[in-house]
Amino acid sequence: MPNFCAAPNCTRKSTQSDLAFFRFPRDPARCQRWVENCRRADLEDKTPDQLNKHYRLCAKHFETSMICRSSPYRTVLRDNAVPTIFDLTSHLNKPHSRYRKRIKELSEEEIRTLKQQKTFERQQATQECNESNAQNTVSEEGGQGQEEEAVPLTLEERENKDYLKSLFEILILMGKQNIPLDGHTVDELPEGIFASDNFQALLEYRINGGDEVLRKRFEMTAVNLEYCSKTQQKQMLEICENCVREETLREVRDSHFFSIVTDEVVDIAGEEHLPVLVRFVDDSHNLREEFIGFLPSEADPDMLAVKFHTTITEKWGLNMENCRGQAYIVSSGFASKMKAVAMRLLERYPQAVYTLCSSCALNVWLAKSVPVVGVSVALGTMEEVCCLFNQSPQLLVELDNTISALFQDNEEKGNELKQICRSQWTGRHDTFEVLVDLMQALVLCLDAVSSDSTVRWNNFIAGRAFVLCSALTDFDFIVTIVIMKNVLSFTRAFGRNLQGQTSDVFFAAGSLTAVLHSLNEVMEHIEVYHEFWFEEATNLATKLDVQIKLPGKFRRAQQGNLDPDITSENYYKEILSVPTVEHIIQELKDIFSEQHLKALKCLSLVPSVMGQLKFNTSEEHHADMFKNDLPNPDTLSAELHCWRIKWKHRGKDIELPATIYEALHLPDIKFFPNVYALLKVLCILPLMKVENEKYGIGRKRLKAYLKNTLTEHRSSNLALLNINFDIKHDLDLMVDTYIKLYPDKVEFQEDGIPPNNSEVTENA
Repeated sequence: MPNFCAAPNCTRKSTQSDLAFFRFPRDPARCQRWVENCRRADLEDKTPDQLNKHYRLCAKHFETSMICRSSPYRTVLRDNAVPTIFDLTSHLNKPHSRYRKRIKELSEEEIRTLKQQKTFERQQATQECNESNAQNTVSEEGGQGQEEEAVPLTLEERENKDYLKSLFEILILMGKQNIPLDGHTVDELPEGIFASDNFQALLEYRINGGDEVLRKRFEMTAVNLEYCSKTQQKQMLEICENCVREETLREVRDSHFFSIVTDEVVDIAGEEHLPVLVRFVDDSHNLREEFIGFLPSEADPDMLAVKFHTTITEKWGLNMENCRGQAYIVSSGFASKMKAVAMRLLERYPQAVYTLCSSCALNVWLAKSVPVVGVSVALGTMEEVCCLFNQSPQLLVELDNTISALFQDNEEKGNELKQICRSQWTGRHDTFEVLVDLMQALVLCLDAVSSDSTVRWNNFIAGRAFVLCSALTDFDFIVTIVIMKNVLSFTRAFGRNLQGQTSDVFFAAGSLTAVLHSLNEVMEHIEVYHEFWFEEATNLATKLDVQIKLPGKFRRAQQGNLDPDITSENYYKEILSVPTVEHIIQELKDIFSEQHLKALKCLSLVPSVMGQLKFNTSEEHHADMFKNDLPNPDTLSAELHCWRIKWKHRGKDIELPATIYEALHLPDIKFFPNVYALLKVLCILPLMKVENEKYGIGRKRLKAYLKNTLTEHRSSNLALLNINFDIKHDLDLMVDTYIKLYPDKVEFQEDGIPPNNSEVTENA
């Protein structure tokens, strides 16, 4: 933010000059003299605090003897400095100009008094300068003895640490409270008005609140040298981020084993980033999922894989040899890239099993990974429709009324759909089935809103309703959702069980073969299945009065040479049905690899699953993949036998633990060290849900941060501080780290200045 000079007839501002700019002093007597010399009548009724906060004078208005430059970077006023150099006449040459800085006319007596004061101040400044030079000479002649006195240096170091600690406290506060660094932009303010950014404003507030360390540092320093630059703020924020992250990573290393999960790509200040979360079991036997940072995206999968690995191992210090699972929740266009990253990591670390994530429904995950543009467009349209209705309670009421009118003969179905509309239905296992059921109601409702001639709906809602209604009534969209609904019906029950109880997950793993068999049968008879699917799509289109035709983009691409034998049915079979079924079959095989299925078979260790299997289990055959993770692998067979006997011959009033969470919290679990180790590894697989919700809040806080923060205000550093606001932080460690990493800057800061002129200009 630029600083403007308050002197009459002076148009200098800090962004156009290397001159130092100085605040009006807080001392009432000195401040009054500054105002009198400025001859600004409009400043006379302002308090010293107001003048100190909002007005500055550039160095051109001070005698050179009033300014001290102890180094090329330091510009500070003397304690008794008063501005005396002003242009009080040039405005007279422009009598018709509208001049904002009104100049007060002085009487002859006032002029004579000012001349006497000016002469006295020059003599005093010259005397002080001579005394200062004499002291410096004596100091230089004193030799080595005085340089060895460490007391003043220790005091400066302590003051400097206190100063840095204050800056770190402000940055941490801004992160925790989700306050962006920048405040008003120059374009938002009238010319000549100065407004601090948020960091500077909090710094000033702290000074005004009595922080003597900051006050002494900044009171007499040039305004455009006062605050730490954007570069320095970024360096300090990176230290804050690393220190807070390290608290979590330390627990991860103590736990030994972990899994990595990434969420959908997000926009951070105009750049794509991948949110990264880590799963581990802490010392209290609780499965936790914590956010540990953002990873900048890369267009090339190989480059992204290298950066991903380097960040986790070198920057964050995790040993990928201890990674036991990896999962990626990504949007359609990013799925193939992240799968390539997963495969490269799996080649290098076979134990890092590629799995589904418990927070994402299987059918939604499969749909997002389908490499067909029409499916990606359909998913985007669905999200926009859901978002529009969730933003407006009035729209939901309108949709309820439409559903009631359409389902008069089936009120139970209508009430169910109304309830679904008030949830995030785009994340359900049966999301495409829900959409097909809602299509007529959505189209009628959006059509009514967009064509309403009253002022009931604002322009934004009416405009969005028109656009989305047009998208829903596109035949390409209708065919896509109907085919996706039918293809994913074969995996719906399987996916629902994967997000169920531990026993549901165990038995779901055994049903994968049947699911793949069904999909392979569909693929063998795709002509027959597609005929039924396309007929359903045409019936829905007819109900909505939508013309059945080939996509416009396809017809335009043919440039009039359209083959008459190409029908809509054949086109969608080749472009949509066949690649979708083929992709889902392959994706299920990749995500449920032999290693993954073996791990899920080990869930028979959970006592409730044992009970359903009549305690006739053989976990040791599937636990081979975790043999190196066990404390005593040679005794595994005997220990598993004791574990089964313990639960088979339990007392009648003892219930079987139903989850891994319950089993890990058994009081005698440490008597079964191999079982305990196996349960910990199984627990961190991304497919397993976090049983205790308070330990899985990392993802919820991430979503809340992204929802509540404008894209241009997002910061990867501040985001980590905000999401992990309850993690302890060590200010002394942050200060020591900064001093160690940037010793040159600390030396300059002891004088209250930034390290180079470019940073001065940037901050100004």
